[in-house]
Amino acid sequence: MLEASYHYGVMRRAIDLIDRAEEPLALEDLAAAMGMSAGHFQRLFSVWAGISPKRYQQHLALGQAKVLLRERRAVLEVADAVGLSGPSRLHDLFLRWEAMTPGEFAREGDGVTVRTGVFDTPFGPAVAMGTEHGLCGLGFAGEQGVEAVRADLVARWPRARIVEDPEALRPWVEDAFGGRGARLHLIGAPFQIKVWEALLAIPEGQVTTYGEIARAIGHPKAVRAVGTAVGRNPVGWLIPCHRALRGTGGLGGYRWGLPVKRAMLAWESARAEGAHPGQGAA
Repeated sequence: MLEASYHYGVMRRAIDLIDRAEEPLALEDLAAAMGMSAGHFQRLFSVWAGISPKRYQQHLALGQAKVLLRERRAVLEVADAVGLSGPSRLHDLFLRWEAMTPGEFAREGDGVTVRTGVFDTPFGPAVAMGTEHGLCGLGFAGEQGVEAVRADLVARWPRARIVEDPEALRPWVEDAFGGRGARLHLIGAPFQIKVWEALLAIPEGQVTTYGEIARAIGHPKAVRAVGTAVGRNPVGWLIPCHRALRGTGGLGGYRWGLPVKRAMLAWESARAEGAHPGQGAA
Protein backbone atom coordinates (compact mmCIF):
# COMPACT_ATOMS: atom_id res chain seq x y z
CA MET A 1 0.00 0.00 0.00
CA LEU A 2 3.03 2.27 0.24
CA GLU A 3 2.97 2.81 -3.53
CA ALA A 4 -0.75 3.59 -3.42
CA SER A 5 -0.14 6.16 -0.70
CA TYR A 6 2.57 7.80 -2.81
CA HIS A 7 0.17 7.98 -5.74
CA TYR A 8 -2.41 9.63 -3.52
CA GLY A 9 0.16 12.20 -2.42
CA VAL A 10 0.67 13.15 -6.05
CA MET A 11 -3.06 13.14 -6.70
CA ARG A 12 -3.70 15.26 -3.61
CA ARG A 13 -1.43 17.99 -4.93
CA ALA A 14 -3.11 17.77 -8.33
CA ILE A 15 -6.56 17.99 -6.71
CA ASP A 16 -5.48 21.18 -4.93
CA LEU A 17 -4.55 22.69 -8.29
CA ILE A 18 -7.81 21.56 -9.85
CA ASP A 19 -9.77 23.10 -6.96
CA ARG A 20 -8.07 26.48 -7.43
CA ALA A 21 -8.42 26.52 -11.20
CA GLU A 22 -11.34 28.39 -12.73
CA GLU A 23 -11.60 25.91 -15.61
CA PRO A 24 -10.41 22.34 -16.32
CA LEU A 25 -6.63 22.01 -16.56
CA ALA A 26 -4.90 20.40 -19.50
CA LEU A 27 -2.79 17.31 -18.90
CA GLU A 28 0.39 19.16 -19.82
CA ASP A 29 -0.32 21.96 -17.33
CA LEU A 30 -1.06 19.56 -14.50
CA ALA A 31 2.03 17.50 -15.24
CA ALA A 32 4.25 20.60 -15.37
CA ALA A 33 2.90 21.79 -12.03
CA MET A 34 3.81 18.37 -10.56
CA GLY A 35 7.31 18.61 -12.05
CA MET A 36 6.70 15.58 -14.26
CA SER A 37 6.42 14.78 -17.92
CA ALA A 38 2.89 14.45 -19.25
CA GLY A 39 3.40 10.75 -19.92
CA HIS A 40 4.72 9.98 -16.44
CA PHE A 41 1.98 11.94 -14.72
CA GLN A 42 -0.70 10.25 -16.84
CA ARG A 43 0.67 6.81 -15.92
CA LEU A 44 0.73 7.59 -12.20
CA PHE A 45 -2.74 9.07 -12.34
CA SER A 46 -4.18 6.11 -14.22
CA VAL A 47 -2.69 3.61 -11.77
CA TRP A 48 -4.45 5.35 -8.88
CA ALA A 49 -7.70 6.53 -10.46
CA GLY A 50 -8.14 4.07 -13.32
CA ILE A 51 -9.07 6.87 -15.75
CA SER A 52 -7.48 9.89 -17.38
CA PRO A 53 -6.87 13.18 -15.51
CA LYS A 54 -9.37 14.87 -17.80
CA ARG A 55 -12.12 12.41 -16.96
CA TYR A 56 -11.22 12.45 -13.28
CA GLN A 57 -11.69 16.21 -13.14
CA GLN A 58 -15.27 15.64 -14.22
CA HIS A 59 -15.76 13.19 -11.36
CA LEU A 60 -14.25 15.66 -8.89
CA ALA A 61 -16.65 18.42 -9.88
CA LEU A 62 -19.40 19.22 -7.41
CA GLY A 63 -21.84 18.87 -10.27
CA GLN A 64 -21.03 15.16 -10.42
CA ALA A 65 -22.42 14.71 -6.91
CA LYS A 66 -25.62 16.44 -7.96
CA VAL A 67 -25.88 14.18 -11.01
CA LEU A 68 -25.50 11.11 -8.81
CA LEU A 69 -28.24 12.36 -6.52
CA ARG A 70 -30.59 13.04 -9.43
CA GLU A 71 -29.93 9.73 -11.15
CA ARG A 72 -29.81 7.51 -8.09
CA ARG A 73 -32.01 9.22 -5.55
CA ALA A 74 -33.68 7.17 -2.83
CA VAL A 75 -30.65 4.89 -2.76
CA LEU A 76 -31.40 3.68 0.75
CA GLU A 77 -35.04 3.02 -0.07
CA VAL A 78 -33.95 0.79 -2.94
CA ALA A 79 -31.34 -0.94 -0.79
CA ASP A 80 -33.94 -1.61 1.88
CA ALA A 81 -36.40 -2.97 -0.66
CA VAL A 82 -33.90 -5.56 -1.88
CA GLY A 83 -32.83 -6.50 1.63
CA LEU A 84 -29.42 -4.87 1.76
CA SER A 85 -29.93 -2.75 4.86
CA GLY A 86 -29.90 -3.77 8.49
CA PRO A 87 -27.53 -5.89 10.54
CA SER A 88 -28.93 -9.20 9.27
CA ARG A 89 -27.58 -8.58 5.76
CA LEU A 90 -24.27 -6.90 6.46
CA HIS A 91 -22.42 -10.07 5.51
CA ASP A 92 -23.58 -9.36 1.94
CA LEU A 93 -21.39 -6.25 2.11
CA PHE A 94 -18.29 -8.31 2.98
CA LEU A 95 -18.10 -6.95 6.52
CA ARG A 96 -18.33 -8.80 9.78
CA TRP A 97 -20.12 -6.40 12.09
CA GLU A 98 -20.23 -6.47 15.87
CA ALA A 99 -21.65 -3.51 17.75
CA MET A 100 -21.02 -3.26 21.49
CA THR A 101 -23.85 -4.02 23.88
CA PRO A 102 -25.29 -1.08 25.87
CA GLY A 103 -23.37 -2.29 28.92
CA GLU A 104 -20.08 -2.42 27.01
CA PHE A 105 -20.76 1.03 25.61
CA ALA A 106 -21.37 2.43 29.09
CA ARG A 107 -18.04 1.02 30.30
CA GLU A 108 -16.21 3.07 27.60
CA GLY A 109 -13.81 0.26 26.81
CA ASP A 110 -12.89 -0.55 30.39
CA GLY A 111 -10.94 -3.83 30.42
CA VAL A 112 -10.51 -3.82 26.62
CA THR A 113 -7.12 -3.78 24.89
CA VAL A 114 -7.12 -1.61 21.77
CA ARG A 115 -4.19 -1.98 19.38
CA THR A 116 -3.17 0.82 17.07
CA GLY A 117 -0.84 1.56 14.17
CA VAL A 118 -0.22 3.88 11.22
CA PHE A 119 -0.59 2.58 7.67
CA ASP A 120 -0.15 3.83 4.13
CA THR A 121 -3.43 3.69 2.19
CA PRO A 122 -4.74 4.79 -1.21
CA PHE A 123 -5.90 7.99 0.52
CA GLY A 124 -2.72 8.83 2.38
CA PRO A 125 -1.57 7.83 5.88
CA ALA A 126 -4.24 6.43 8.18
CA VAL A 127 -4.40 5.55 11.87
CA ALA A 128 -6.04 2.19 12.54
CA MET A 129 -7.28 0.80 15.85
CA GLY A 130 -8.70 -2.59 16.69
CA THR A 131 -9.84 -4.88 19.49
CA GLU A 132 -9.69 -8.67 19.42
CA HIS A 133 -13.04 -8.57 17.60
CA GLY A 134 -12.12 -6.28 14.71
CA LEU A 135 -11.28 -2.75 13.60
CA CYS A 136 -12.74 -0.11 15.88
CA GLY A 137 -11.15 2.96 14.32
CA LEU A 138 -9.78 4.12 10.98
CA GLY A 139 -8.99 7.80 10.44
CA PHE A 140 -7.14 9.52 7.61
CA ALA A 141 -4.26 11.75 8.63
CA GLY A 142 -3.27 13.55 5.44
CA GLU A 143 -5.03 16.78 6.39
CA GLN A 144 -4.74 16.84 10.20
CA GLY A 145 -1.64 14.83 10.98
CA VAL A 146 -1.19 11.45 12.64
CA GLU A 147 -1.18 12.66 16.24
CA ALA A 148 -4.42 14.61 15.93
CA VAL A 149 -6.19 11.67 14.31
CA ARG A 150 -4.82 9.22 16.85
CA ALA A 151 -5.98 11.46 19.71
CA ASP A 152 -9.47 11.66 18.20
CA LEU A 153 -9.80 7.88 17.90
CA VAL A 154 -8.27 7.08 21.28
CA ALA A 155 -10.63 9.55 23.00
CA ARG A 156 -13.55 7.36 21.92
CA TRP A 157 -12.20 4.54 24.14
CA PRO A 158 -11.26 6.54 27.27
CA ARG A 159 -10.88 3.56 29.63
CA ALA A 160 -9.29 1.09 27.24
CA ARG A 161 -5.67 -0.05 27.33
CA ILE A 162 -4.01 1.36 24.19
CA VAL A 163 -1.11 -0.64 22.71
CA GLU A 164 1.03 0.21 19.67
CA ASP A 165 0.89 -2.99 17.61
CA PRO A 166 0.47 -2.37 13.87
CA GLU A 167 1.33 -5.93 12.86
CA ALA A 168 -1.70 -7.27 14.70
CA LEU A 169 -3.91 -4.97 12.62
CA ARG A 170 -2.17 -5.26 9.27
CA PRO A 171 -4.25 -8.16 7.88
CA TRP A 172 -7.51 -6.32 8.60
CA VAL A 173 -6.23 -3.06 7.12
CA GLU A 174 -4.97 -4.83 4.00
CA ASP A 175 -8.35 -6.56 3.65
CA ALA A 176 -10.10 -3.19 4.02
CA PHE A 177 -8.26 -1.68 1.05
CA GLY A 178 -7.95 -4.88 -0.94
CA GLY A 179 -11.66 -5.15 -1.63
CA ARG A 180 -12.15 -7.94 0.89
CA GLY A 181 -13.90 -5.96 3.63
CA ALA A 182 -12.87 -6.34 7.26
CA ARG A 183 -14.14 -7.22 10.72
CA LEU A 184 -15.56 -4.26 12.66
CA HIS A 185 -16.10 -3.74 16.40
CA LEU A 186 -17.72 -0.39 17.11
CA ILE A 187 -18.63 1.64 20.15
CA GLY A 188 -21.61 3.94 19.70
CA ALA A 189 -24.99 4.97 21.01
CA PRO A 190 -28.01 3.15 19.51
CA PHE A 191 -28.92 6.08 17.25
CA GLN A 192 -25.35 6.27 15.95
CA ILE A 193 -25.32 2.53 15.24
CA LYS A 194 -28.52 2.89 13.19
CA VAL A 195 -26.97 5.68 11.12
CA TRP A 196 -23.78 3.67 10.55
CA GLU A 197 -25.82 0.65 9.46
CA ALA A 198 -27.63 2.88 6.95
CA LEU A 199 -24.29 4.09 5.60
CA LEU A 200 -23.26 0.49 5.03
CA ALA A 201 -26.27 0.04 2.74
CA ILE A 202 -25.05 2.68 0.26
CA PRO A 203 -23.45 0.91 -2.72
CA GLU A 204 -20.01 1.94 -3.92
CA GLY A 205 -20.15 4.64 -6.58
CA GLN A 206 -23.43 6.03 -5.28
CA VAL A 207 -24.32 8.74 -2.79
CA THR A 208 -27.22 9.68 -0.57
CA THR A 209 -28.26 12.61 1.63
CA TYR A 210 -28.50 13.15 5.36
CA GLY A 211 -32.26 13.54 4.92
CA GLU A 212 -32.59 10.22 3.16
CA ILE A 213 -30.62 8.51 5.91
CA ALA A 214 -32.94 10.08 8.48
CA ARG A 215 -35.96 8.70 6.65
CA ALA A 216 -34.35 5.28 6.23
CA ILE A 217 -33.81 4.87 9.98
CA GLY A 218 -37.32 6.07 10.84
CA HIS A 219 -36.42 9.56 12.11
CA PRO A 220 -37.25 11.86 9.17
CA LYS A 221 -36.92 15.06 11.21
CA ALA A 222 -33.56 14.17 12.73
CA VAL A 223 -31.44 15.40 9.82
CA ARG A 224 -29.07 17.40 12.02
CA ALA A 225 -28.64 14.51 14.45
CA VAL A 226 -27.91 12.22 11.50
CA GLY A 227 -25.22 14.62 10.31
CA THR A 228 -23.64 14.53 13.76
CA ALA A 229 -23.72 10.73 13.84
CA VAL A 230 -22.21 10.55 10.36
CA GLY A 231 -19.40 12.81 11.56
CA ARG A 232 -18.80 10.52 14.55
CA ASN A 233 -18.28 7.44 12.40
CA PRO A 234 -15.04 5.98 13.78
CA VAL A 235 -14.18 3.77 10.81
CA GLY A 236 -13.65 5.84 7.67
CA TRP A 237 -13.92 4.22 4.25
CA LEU A 238 -15.36 0.89 5.45
CA ILE A 239 -18.40 2.63 6.91
CA PRO A 240 -18.76 5.00 3.94
CA CYS A 241 -19.73 8.31 5.53
CA HIS A 242 -18.03 9.96 2.54
CA ARG A 243 -21.10 8.92 0.49
CA ALA A 244 -23.43 11.13 2.56
CA LEU A 245 -24.08 14.60 1.07
CA ARG A 246 -26.30 17.57 1.76
CA GLY A 247 -29.68 17.59 0.10
CA THR A 248 -28.48 20.31 -2.26
CA GLY A 249 -25.69 18.08 -3.54
CA GLY A 250 -23.07 19.93 -1.50
CA LEU A 251 -20.36 17.80 0.02
CA GLY A 252 -21.18 18.70 3.61
CA GLY A 253 -18.43 17.97 6.12
CA TYR A 254 -15.95 15.16 6.56
CA ARG A 255 -14.16 14.38 9.79
CA TRP A 256 -10.86 13.63 8.06
CA GLY A 257 -10.90 16.58 5.65
CA LEU A 258 -12.97 17.51 2.60
CA PRO A 259 -10.09 16.87 0.14
CA VAL A 260 -10.05 13.24 1.30
CA LYS A 261 -13.84 12.98 0.92
CA ARG A 262 -13.72 14.41 -2.59
CA ALA A 263 -10.90 12.07 -3.55
CA MET A 264 -12.80 9.05 -2.23
CA LEU A 265 -16.00 9.96 -4.07
CA ALA A 266 -14.18 10.62 -7.32
CA TRP A 267 -12.13 7.42 -6.97
CA GLU A 268 -15.26 5.31 -6.41
CA SER A 269 -17.15 7.07 -9.19
CA ALA A 270 -14.25 6.40 -11.54
CA ARG A 271 -14.13 2.73 -10.54
CA ALA A 272 -17.88 2.43 -11.05
CA GLU A 273 -17.45 3.93 -14.51
CA GLY A 274 -14.71 1.42 -15.23
CA ALA A 275 -17.12 -1.38 -14.41
CA HIS A 276 -19.37 -0.10 -17.24
CA PRO A 277 -17.05 0.11 -20.25
CA GLY A 278 -19.80 1.48 -22.44
CA GLN A 279 -19.26 4.89 -20.86
CA GLY A 280 -15.60 4.97 -21.77
CA ALA A 281 -12.87 7.31 -20.56
CA ALA A 282 -11.66 10.43 -22.30
